[in-house]
Amino acid sequence: MPESDAQTRATVDVRTLGTEELEAFLQRRRASPILEMSLAANLAAVLSKANEFVPSAAGSILLDDPREKLPERAENFLTFVAAFGTKADLLVGQSIPAAKGVAGHVYMTGEPYHTSNSSQDRFFFGGVDAATDFSTRSLVAIPVRIGHDVCGVLELVNRQHADGFSESDRNLLHIFAGYIAIAIENILDGRQAQEIARRDNLTGLFNDRYLHEALERAIAVAREQRSDLALLFLDLDFFKRVNDRHGHLTGSQVLRDVGRLLRQRVTVPGAMLARYGGDEFVLALPGLPLGEVVALAEGLREAVVTTTFAAVPGEIQPEAVRLRGITASIGIATLRRHVPPEVDLQSAKSTLLRLADVAMYVAKETGRNRVAVAAEFVPTRAEAAPHPHAR
Repeated sequence: MPESDAQTRATVDVRTLGTEELEAFLQRRRASPILEMSLAANLAAVLSKANEFVPSAAGSILLDDPREKLPERAENFLTFVAAFGTKADLLVGQSIPAAKGVAGHVYMTGEPYHTSNSSQDRFFFGGVDAATDFSTRSLVAIPVRIGHDVCGVLELVNRQHADGFSESDRNLLHIFAGYIAIAIENILDGRQAQEIARRDNLTGLFNDRYLHEALERAIAVAREQRSDLALLFLDLDFFKRVNDRHGHLTGSQVLRDVGRLLRQRVTVPGAMLARYGGDEFVLALPGLPLGEVVALAEGLREAVVTTTFAAVPGEIQPEAVRLRGITASIGIATLRRHVPPEVDLQSAKSTLLRLADVAMYVAKETGRNRVAVAAEFVPTRAEAAPHPHAR
């Protein structure tokens, strides 16, 4: 490496989006809260190190936003998630059309590109310079890939070398673009493992262990916001008969179908759906008045009784069984109605679960295929429950 390059190496002040804002750019193939590590610090370190080896006046990392990513790549936008240089503060958080500029060309083609005379380059877009009062003379851009998908661009501007950027610079920066992808993928992989640990592997709903942790947080949020939180305890009626008459594979397929039904029909913002164990499911619904909660529970009860389960060959049950007449009993308890405000979070959680469970048993004892609110019975339109194995 030329001695002049080595002499110009220095730590640069890299600016990045905050951790919460960077969260959006991680929602690609996996989803869950961020691990206790800073992606911002990783991106800053990679960008700083890239500048050490290819000294430049400025540099940035741009990523597309997977929440708004369109199949037609030219319709997407690239956001500056990290940058260094005199205009870094103006760049971070700003977006440019994915079809514009050298960065856009690299994003669209997946091929690296460099120019030593930006003003004469056919791909160069002067809009960023104009907005930040900056002058780009030379530029190199390298695609950032996650798997086979180009998700962003690593860009350095104004090489601190008389001849501008070179092929060797381009090759070297490929390594740093790879480090960016690794930093993102490591977090995604860790987050995926964390997500798997909190999910029930049969239904895809949350498991009971995570439910107990998250329910206390949901109660705390409801109290802070002075809003209500309803808990529904749903239990399938006579479910043992399904296993006894059709086998456990069919029973497991029915449980998976129920999980899918709940995800489809419960669209309340912030709702938490969990399999509590066996054929029991718990739903936590924030912010709804009791009347709407009861109506939602009635809708779920009716959906269960009118659904044909294991209707097609499934992931577990290889043959269609077409079970109709399965029913559910549902119990309801609410934070405002059943839990005194002075009760601590753990006791409040236990009280809600216990009372919703008791209400569910009241529904069973009064005929099954019913909805009951803790301490009172709510009549339904249902008659006596049909046998769950009826076709």
